[in-house]
Amino acid sequence: MINHEVRTYKSSENLAREDQLAWKIAEVASDPTPVDSDVTEMVINRIIDNAAVAAASVRRSAPTHAREQAQTQAFNPGANIFGLPVSDRFSPEWAAWANGVAVRELDFHDTFLAAEYSHPGDNIPAVLAVAQHKGIGGKDLINGIATGYEIQVDLVKGMCLHEHKIDHVAHLGPSAAAGIGALLHLPTEVTFQAVQQALHVTTATRQSRKGEISSWKAHAPAFAGKMAVESVDRAMRGEGAPNPIYEGEDGFIAWILSGPEARYTIPLPGKGEAKRAILDTYTKEHSAEYQAQALIDLARKLGGQIEDLSKIKRIVIHTSHHTHYVIGTGANDPQKMDPKASRETLDHSIMYIFAVAMQDQGWHHEHSYAPERAGRPDTVELWHKIETTEDPEWTRRYHSIDPNEKAFGGRVEIEFEDGSTLVDEIAVADAHPFGARPFARANYIEKFKTLAEGIVSDSEQARFIDLAENLESLDAKGVGELSFVVDGLEHSGSKGIF
Repeated sequence: MINHEVRTYKSSENLAREDQLAWKIAEVASDPTPVDSDVTEMVINRIIDNAAVAAASVRRSAPTHAREQAQTQAFNPGANIFGLPVSDRFSPEWAAWANGVAVRELDFHDTFLAAEYSHPGDNIPAVLAVAQHKGIGGKDLINGIATGYEIQVDLVKGMCLHEHKIDHVAHLGPSAAAGIGALLHLPTEVTFQAVQQALHVTTATRQSRKGEISSWKAHAPAFAGKMAVESVDRAMRGEGAPNPIYEGEDGFIAWILSGPEARYTIPLPGKGEAKRAILDTYTKEHSAEYQAQALIDLARKLGGQIEDLSKIKRIVIHTSHHTHYVIGTGANDPQKMDPKASRETLDHSIMYIFAVAMQDQGWHHEHSYAPERAGRPDTVELWHKIETTEDPEWTRRYHSIDPNEKAFGGRVEIEFEDGSTLVDEIAVADAHPFGARPFARANYIEKFKTLAEGIVSDSEQARFIDLAENLESLDAKGVGELSFVVDGLEHSGSKGIF
């Protein structure tokens, strides 16, 4: 890997395009180095993972409305939309939109956390939609997806957005544009312009993940994917973009991030170096914010050890800065303690999540968020006994670059009414590569079958899994059918402009 220092330049300094971060990203996308076999296997895993969570969410409100919007954009050759017949084709940017919402709706696919946060699987809907529309086979699709992951992970390692209250999808626009550029074997110049345009139009504040969180949380990454498709299309027609987008005097670093004096270091593969960043990412066993994954595993363990949860006086979760301030009591969001809060808010409340996981000794993507579950008096009572606090050591481990000590969990201290205590801790989720039960191909397939049960027929499940597992050898027709059909999928009846 090559570490690139990125800073602001005055317009009078005439920064050469070859020295700009967007150009270096585009060079990675245009590098023809083959994808390693273990990366190919992980790409397949994540395609299955995305389809799993999309199947579970396909009938929910946000994916339904996004799908209805996309259905007004029928197109030939076009791309598929999850749930609809594979013969129905739609404009690729709108397919990316609909599928992106379905993938993100339950907050249940993969994650990578470093200086910034991300769900790299959000790259897949946009890259896949373009592949289907352009009639591209599996091998090139794998390269496009591996590139999208590489760029997003590398940006997340080196450039923090959340400290400036910028949503993490600002890294997704450029990464998806780069992935599409790699898929299409575009010249560096074209991808360079697309990356800049994608960043310019996908920068937004983090209010989508603060307070009463709405369904826009699922739409935001889908919008970034849609914009990436449109940015590549525009660049392919010969149009330019704001330049230099990262380093410019009025650019991203100078006015959105830490200012003209700031320095960022972005690691990127050198020429001829394989794109392996997807192997640094991890998926979710539970449908909740990633910082909740390990704590759910600990909560279900502790719940089985305590005979009477009503005897608990207080629970303190000692954890990282991010967990405390984003999904803990450090956020100072009263909505996180409200039994009538939205699902999107509850999956960002570790207090609620820990209480339910203790009581149920498990977690379910629907039942655990049901209004009647959130309103249960004994749950509300336990929930309001839980608080979080930042522990500097857990924050340090959260930001560690050493995978052997990087941690996303915490230490839990339970105080009982009789004065006794129970203390335990967990560093990473059971499903994490360094966890008690790391996810392998069989786990991804089982996750798909579990989430698709009663939604996608057994035969349709088998057809999709067969295509996905043979992705590398698929021709354009096979990639074009890489979706699933849901029988009886109807419109919600709601009306928009169209």
